[in-house]
Amino acid sequence: MKPRKYLVFGMAAISALFLLSGCSRSDNSKTAESHAGEEKVLNFGCQMYDDGSLNFSLTPNGAWNAMRYGITEALFRFDDEMNTEPWLAESYTVNEEHTKWVITLRDDIYFSDGCQVTPSKVKECFEYLREVSEESSANAEKYLEFEAEITADDQANTLTILTSQPYNDLPGQLAYPVMAVVDIEHTEDFMNGVIGTGPYMVSQFEGVGVGYEMAANPNYYEEVPYEKVNILFMGDASAKTMALQSGQVDLVENITNVSDIQDFQENPDFTVDIATGVRCGFSWMNLDGVLANDTLRQAILMAIDKDQICASKTIGGLYTAGISVLPSNLDYGYEELTDPYAYDPEGARELLDNAGIIDTDGDGIRELEGQNINLRYVSYENRLLNDFSDAHTQYLAEIGIGVTAEYGSSDDQWSKLAAGDYDLNNNNWTTVGTGDPLEYLGNWYSETTYCGYSNPEYDQLYESLQNELDPGRRKELVKEMQQIIIDDALVIVDGYYNSSMVYSNERVGYAHIHTADYYWLTTEIVPAE
Repeated sequence: MKPRKYLVFGMAAISALFLLSGCSRSDNSKTAESHAGEEKVLNFGCQMYDDGSLNFSLTPNGAWNAMRYGITEALFRFDDEMNTEPWLAESYTVNEEHTKWVITLRDDIYFSDGCQVTPSKVKECFEYLREVSEESSANAEKYLEFEAEITADDQANTLTILTSQPYNDLPGQLAYPVMAVVDIEHTEDFMNGVIGTGPYMVSQFEGVGVGYEMAANPNYYEEVPYEKVNILFMGDASAKTMALQSGQVDLVENITNVSDIQDFQENPDFTVDIATGVRCGFSWMNLDGVLANDTLRQAILMAIDKDQICASKTIGGLYTAGISVLPSNLDYGYEELTDPYAYDPEGARELLDNAGIIDTDGDGIRELEGQNINLRYVSYENRLLNDFSDAHTQYLAEIGIGVTAEYGSSDDQWSKLAAGDYDLNNNNWTTVGTGDPLEYLGNWYSETTYCGYSNPEYDQLYESLQNELDPGRRKELVKEMQQIIIDDALVIVDGYYNSSMVYSNERVGYAHIHTADYYWLTTEIVPAE
């Protein structure tokens, strides 16, 4: 296995590395054109995830960071309807069994170190993901089985992947950020200096909680709009708002204060770009604890007025209320789903009373098996998650359910989720991260769940979905799985989130937030004229 060295590279060190690597290009005309005239700099304010790491192979957040910052790209990507399209690939063919995929690469793609992207380079990258899998939570095998046979033909410029099981849409799997194509041979700093094919590359890691200094990739296949990008990590929505108003930054992602969004929308000096999202905010309920009690979970759902929360001044407009873990705008039969636990606080109290879950000592908190019910609620400050958690806490207090907040960073939330160290855990997930909900619905499959859930009927449907190729039948399976999750009272659905980018019209000519929340710093973002 290639050893990982945690180093911080300056521009001089990076330049020296490129020379030592033996990779070089003689035609940098597109970059030269983009560098003509006055230096163009973009200051971008964003949330920090996973300490800002770029290690695509180690954690999902690291992979997302690397792609969001414009450093890495994948063989395929998603358009705003979540359809898969070639990116580093030029085209592909697949056999009738959906087990043999022949991918033809573009011949004009180079890493930022000047090395050309070849089928052998892609194969090396995918094999590296296998090698580091034991120390990784990136779960690369979710997207490409480790048993797959990968053959690189550099002369034909093709990569052939033979799988032991059919894939409904392998290009969608390979579009996920964990499957980004990285120069494994020459990357020495996987944490903060990954070498990718994107329009930007790291020139300096400024430190945890600070950000990155980025430079234009001189070997990019298109014109790069900015010579330099400063990524500034910002802890909350208010910080983003103030930084944008003061001119500290030119562009921010996902301001989540409704009043601030409205102010920017009404201000002609700024533009707000909002994408109809495929994200779902939801709270896990951990069945490996007090919430193993079915009646308690059902009462919790009946106690919370989701519609009122989503219509509140704090949240209104940024989330759409719903009952399923898949957003209502996706074509998976949402309108046919039923909610047996609609808002009914009196019904929730009656349900608990009838089950003997009552307050025996008059302290206002019900007891279960002789102990006060005091749920540990893990959450973090992003996409209004803490606001939802606060609202849930207030509603639950009204039916005698105690809650203790544990609000920290996104890393805290993730580590406690992975360890099962919570009762309620609020987060926000992309539901069709591969253009399909299979991987996301695996969160409630008994072999891959984070909440101690096991239902043979659900498992059977999930396994059928893994091998089903007919689109109509896939939709029916997904609808049935959604209803089981609802019926078994497994999650508190916050709602369906809409992402946004806000920018200064004086300094930015155009920016766009994509439906797939993987693409932030793209060549679409250009300076104002």
